[in-house]
Amino acid sequence: MKILFQGDSITDCDRDRSDPHDLGPGYPKLTAEILRNEYPDIEFEFINLGISAEQTKDVLKRAETDIFDIKPDIMTILLGVNDTWHHIGDKNWVPAERYESNYRAILETAKRAGAKIIMLEQYVLQAPDMDCFHPDIDEKIQITRKLAREYADAYIPLDGLFASACVEEGPLYWTEEGVHPTEAGHELIADYLTDAIAAIIDNE
Repeated sequence: MKILFQGDSITDCDRDRSDPHDLGPGYPKLTAEILRNEYPDIEFEFINLGISAEQTKDVLKRAETDIFDIKPDIMTILLGVNDTWHHIGDKNWVPAERYESNYRAILETAKRAGAKIIMLEQYVLQAPDMDCFHPDIDEKIQITRKLAREYADAYIPLDGLFASACVEEGPLYWTEEGVHPTEAGHELIADYLTDAIAAIIDNE
C-alpha cells in the first residue's frame, strides 16, 4: 500500500528531499511507525513530498509528477497556511476564489490518480502575535471544509482539534509559534491521521 504525505513545512519537517522515502522526524514518520506496528502483514510504501514554504499554487504546479505519476493508494494533504502567511506583510491576500481553484485542481489530480484522500485542515493557534492571520485564514479554512465535503474520504479538522487541546495545554506546548508543531503537536496530528488511515484500510 502506497501512502503519500503531501503539504508544506509541517509535512516536510526538514526531511532529506533527495530521498522521498525519508519521512523526516515529524507526523509522517510517526504515522508510518504506528501503521507498520498495527498492520504487520501489509507492505507499506511511505512517501513524503511536503516542501517548506509552499502555497497551493506551488503544490498544483507539481501535482502531475508528485501526485498523479506516483498514483498513491492514499494521499494525505495538509496545506493552506502559507496562502495566508506569505501575505501577512502587505495584506494582499490570495483571493478566495483562486485558493479554492488551486486546491480543487490538486484534489482533482489525486482523484484522477485513483487515490483515497485524507485532508488535514490548516490551523493557527491563539499564540502571541498570530491574530493577524485570522482575517484571512478563517475564510480559507471554510473553503477547505467545503472542498472536503466534495473530495475527502476523511477530514481531520485540526484548527478545531488544536483549539480543544489548548484548553488543557497552551498553544506553545503544541506548536513553536502557533503553526509549526512541537513533538507533542506532531504526535497529536499523527494520532488522528493514523485513525483515519486505519479506517480506510479496515473498510477495504
